[in-house]
Amino acid sequence: MWRLNKVRHKAGGHANTLEELRLRRREKERALRQARRDRQLVSKRLLLNEDEEQDLMEITPGEQDVVSLFHALQHSGTDKEAYLRTLSKALRNPSAQLTFIKLENSMHLLVGLLTGSDARCRLQAVRCLHELSHSPHTSMASACLPATPYLLTYLSGQSTKFTELCLYTLGNICPDNEVVKERLLAQGIIPALASCIQNQTHNLAVVEAAGFTLFQLLQTKDAVQKVIPMVLASSLPSQLLSVLTPDPEFGLAPAIECAWCLHSLTSSTVDHRELLAQGALTQCSSLLVSLGGAVVEGNTDQGVELLVCPLLRCVGNLLSSCPVEALSSQLGDVHLVAALCELVFAFLHSFPALARETAWVLNNLTAHSTELCSALLTFNLAPRLMELLPFSQGINTMILRVLANVAHKKKEFCIRLAELGLLSALAATLKMANQDMVTLSLEVLFMMIVSSPQIAEQFVRQGGLSVLEAIQYNNEGEVRRRATHLLEQHILT
Repeated sequence: MWRLNKVRHKAGGHANTLEELRLRRREKERALRQARRDRQLVSKRLLLNEDEEQDLMEITPGEQDVVSLFHALQHSGTDKEAYLRTLSKALRNPSAQLTFIKLENSMHLLVGLLTGSDARCRLQAVRCLHELSHSPHTSMASACLPATPYLLTYLSGQSTKFTELCLYTLGNICPDNEVVKERLLAQGIIPALASCIQNQTHNLAVVEAAGFTLFQLLQTKDAVQKVIPMVLASSLPSQLLSVLTPDPEFGLAPAIECAWCLHSLTSSTVDHRELLAQGALTQCSSLLVSLGGAVVEGNTDQGVELLVCPLLRCVGNLLSSCPVEALSSQLGDVHLVAALCELVFAFLHSFPALARETAWVLNNLTAHSTELCSALLTFNLAPRLMELLPFSQGINTMILRVLANVAHKKKEFCIRLAELGLLSALAATLKMANQDMVTLSLEVLFMMIVSSPQIAEQFVRQGGLSVLEAIQYNNEGEVRRRATHLLEQHILT
């Protein structure tokens, strides 16, 4: 159903070698996204076609003489495209990049070819700029500045490959230099990206590239003060949300990039009312429900977790600005709690940190909504959640908080939880070495017991008395006081 689509331009030759290169490149891109999931990551990307990947293997870095290529381009006639193609490959060498930009009028030459009438030369010229933008040398960003007005202009047309190269080139240079970022903002990169996504909604490769470029901008210094207000004032938020469509044919890669952009917006602003009004919480929740359904059907394709992570963080951040009375209408579907439970189990062993984040969102939702707590019981999810209480890495603590939220909402919920086996689960968690789990278990047990005298009797029949006595004698401080209070005021009486 769901897959991480990667759109690239096909070319023939050396199928086995090319397939190996494609897999290696995709693994690298996936690793970058994985790192972004764990921490905010500004990274550069090099867009390679399959035929160029083969050439890359055959060319030794530094083999080409960029000086002679530059002079050849100055004087050649019909051979410019061939020289440019060779130059772009030579510019993969960092030392060759420095040599090239130090040549007098070298960037002026590239810009001239970029804006010329020959479409093939324009494509190779932007390829050269793209190679320079991927350089480890931060000076390359400033060197590419003369080309940025034209790169932005070309976002409105040209071929998919050409537009992709323009976008990734812009995305590569904007984090390197404050002057470059300021110039791009002044030149209108925000409305240009908004227009690009709007006009290319069904072009996977371009939408993904535009999302990457916007994310790079959102990670720059002072983005909160200078970039995010411009983004929120534009049509970009609605454009980003439009990409979060639960459509398996649309592919995950563009949605991943746009979801991380939304995460940057929700993490950097305190007031999310504007995003809520545009349906951000509804859209993110809807996609999580869809992804949870895919997991239930057994689809755990690689890459799904890279979309789930920013969506979870968006929902968690947006909840803080959503009035409790508007939560039901914003979420739109109580099945979100079921989807989150499925995602917790799906990522429990492969991505425990993500499973914990999922449980965190589930905790926030149930803390705010009696309706969602009721849905958790209606869908019979509580017994499955209780199975997670023996797990460590903070997952069991978060799951117990979810169950505590349910117990806190209504006495009827406490009785239902007791019927589903929570008392025996608490008897086990009270024996844990983790003091946080013991303290939280005592809190949940207190809510359960005060809701009904029968629950206290049931807990005693299950051997709970000896468990509390052991806590009373083997612990000190707050834990001991809580156990003593339960024994003396609610159980032994």
